[in-house]
Amino acid sequence: MVLNCKGFLFDLDGTLIDSLPAVERAWSLFADKMGIDRNEVLNYVHGTPAILSLRHFMPDASEDEIISTFKWIEKLETEDTEGITALPGAVALIDKLNALDIPWAIVTSGTVPLASARHKVAELPEPAHWITAESVKQGKPNPEPYLLGAKILGLLPEDCVVFEDAAAGIHAGLDAGCQVVVVHNSPDMPRRDEIHLVIDNLEDIEIVKSGGDVSIYTTNQEND
Repeated sequence: MVLNCKGFLFDLDGTLIDSLPAVERAWSLFADKMGIDRNEVLNYVHGTPAILSLRHFMPDASEDEIISTFKWIEKLETEDTEGITALPGAVALIDKLNALDIPWAIVTSGTVPLASARHKVAELPEPAHWITAESVKQGKPNPEPYLLGAKILGLLPEDCVVFEDAAAGIHAGLDAGCQVVVVHNSPDMPRRDEIHLVIDNLEDIEIVKSGGDVSIYTTNQEND
């Protein structure tokens, strides 16, 4: 299986870093505070901007209450970095992109403080470009973040490969017109027949650059 592209757009949480325990600790506290089943909350929030999750679970709240709760949960998530690490293959892949001068960006639903804190703890190489919750009017699953990511790289969406793990991000990448690689298989993965590649982790891929074109190879995929 070979994918051809010119640039890479990475989700952060669950794709480049493992922050799941920290995410679940914070949102479980929110669920308990609101009297909502924890599983209902945790199944919804992954890959979705926090402010959208709060509006979903607090439909009758005032904007002041939403913003106050958002600041509270952002503080919880930003300060709780215990156990956050780079996922297998993430650092090596980014180092290779940098060595080959292949453009890439991180496209996350997290805010600048949250994404920066987790990125630093995981000791990932610094991207030249960040797209965060503050960068867009509509976050994932809307395609705006990945459309902006492609624009910032100076590329057409179809020339970009999105690496994602969450349903919201998969929808965003596909609707933006990008090629989508899903890291980690999941029984509830949406739009499986539209996804270009499914891999176990980032160690499963190899990249080769020829001129301005990049080929992505893998020997361990779910999709042909």
